[in-house]
This record gives sequence, structure tokens and C-alpha cells, in this order.
Amino acid sequence: MKWTEQFSKDSKPTPAQIGAYIGSAHWDALREHIETAYDVLPQVDYSVCSGAPGWNMKYRKSSRALCTLYPCEGYFTCMVSIGGKEAMEAELLLSSCTDYVRELYRNCRPFNGSRWLMIDVTSAEILEDVKALVALRVKRKKVAENA
Repeated sequence: MKWTEQFSKDSKPTPAQIGAYIGSAHWDALREHIETAYDVLPQVDYSVCSGAPGWNMKYRKSSRALCTLYPCEGYFTCMVSIGGKEAMEAELLLSSCTDYVRELYRNCRPFNGSRWLMIDVTSAEILEDVKALVALRVKRKKVAENA
């Protein structure tokens, strides 16, 4: 049964129900990592977007979006937006990413100055790429340089 059929707009799933539908250890690993590393909790939202309709989980730190997770049977998709501020770091990071993520980045055309990467998390290697890309979204405090 499709995700949108299993949980309609009037039937909000719990995080546990989302995880059970996905059925991937990568789901729990990413959620645990984000929630622990960035001290954030997910927001379960319903989207009417034609590209990925239905319930999804969003992670935000302060007012900044870290990522959005879209359930699929057996895997999930993680949307990470790489803006102009993160672009240079992201391009340096890509050399250590999987071929899949590198190709996805290259083929993703910028929209309003950002690349909206929809990454299907289907392996441990891709999961590590996603963790690294999400880390770029976290604001870092400027460190004063000692002269």
C-alpha cells in the first residue's frame, strides 16, 4: 500500500509508524544522529507537493531547515538544500561522497540560489554522505582568530 494511501491527510502517523513503514535501519540511524548531534526534534507535516505528497518529517535548528525526510517502502528520501553559503564546502565534501551523491549534485540545477538534493538513502555509504551534508546546514559560530 502506498504511503499516501496508508496515512491520509486526516491520519497523522507517529514517528514509530513512519519507521515501521520504511523498514530500514538507516532511518533510525539518521534520526538518532540528527536528534543527538543537533539537539532537535522532528516535526511531522503533511505536504501536498506533487513531487513528494503525504506525511514527512522535518528537522529545523533555530529557524534553519536541516533536512526533510520522505518515507518510501524499504528506504527514505532525504531532502537537503545546499545554499550559496554552503556551496563551496559542499563541493569540497563531494570528493569523499558516493558516486550517486556526486552525480545527483552535478545534475541538480540551482533554484533560487540553492540546490535541493533529493537523496534516496539506500545504503550505509549514502547515509554517511547525508550526515555530512546536513552538517553543512548547521550554523557555526565564528571563532575569533588570535594574532
